[in-house]
Amino acid sequence: MNREEKEEEEDIVCLDESFFINDNYQLTTFTFGSQVIELLCLHSASTDFDLTGQLVWPGALLLNDYLAKNAEMLQGCSIIELGSGAGVTGILCSRFCPQLLLTDHNDEVLKILKKNIELCASSENPNCCAELAAEKLEWGNSDHIDQILQRYSRGFDLILGADICFQQSSVPLLFDTVEQLLHVRGGKCKFILAYVSRAKTMDSLIMKQAAEHGMRMVEVTGTRSVVGNLEGVIFEVALQ
Repeated sequence: MNREEKEEEEDIVCLDESFFINDNYQLTTFTFGSQVIELLCLHSASTDFDLTGQLVWPGALLLNDYLAKNAEMLQGCSIIELGSGAGVTGILCSRFCPQLLLTDHNDEVLKILKKNIELCASSENPNCCAELAAEKLEWGNSDHIDQILQRYSRGFDLILGADICFQQSSVPLLFDTVEQLLHVRGGKCKFILAYVSRAKTMDSLIMKQAAEHGMRMVEVTGTRSVVGNLEGVIFEVALQ
């Protein structure tokens, strides 16, 4: 190696994933109807890695407002949430249902999710009544899905997703996963999706994927609203 090549090699900087991670979480208060939730989260994105779950996104606020107004639909239910992120939706649901599994695919996000579950279950937060757990679930990963269904062999009454349609490549995998979970209980399970429209191509894609996976996707009347300067809506999705 000559001197010039050696100098070029020394100029190369290899950055570890941890360089991009911001874990300076802030305890933040959210209010949905009569329910007040405190959890740790970031207030702005500052990473190049897939850590969107460190934030609370507009669709989660939309879904939580809807669930707080219709809490009776959660009573007695077993629920799985996809793409739980920091856990604001799951923690709200834990006030009303007996069993709840929160999931995410990112290990760093799962750390903050588990911290927020511990915060929810602490003596300072006695309102949590659910059996509340978190597990890794990468959409389309049959091993992850099988492991979950081994533990929850009866399946779930509700599947929740809040603002989880960002990347077009992940949408078919999302609907693959939802289809498998819906089939465990057939017509007794439904998927509630809080969707925020950011691109017409994504709007069309989710409708197409639902149809291709044998699902009926229905807009919940009265839920279309502006969230964070974008249009959001609640869909109920079930097997046809």
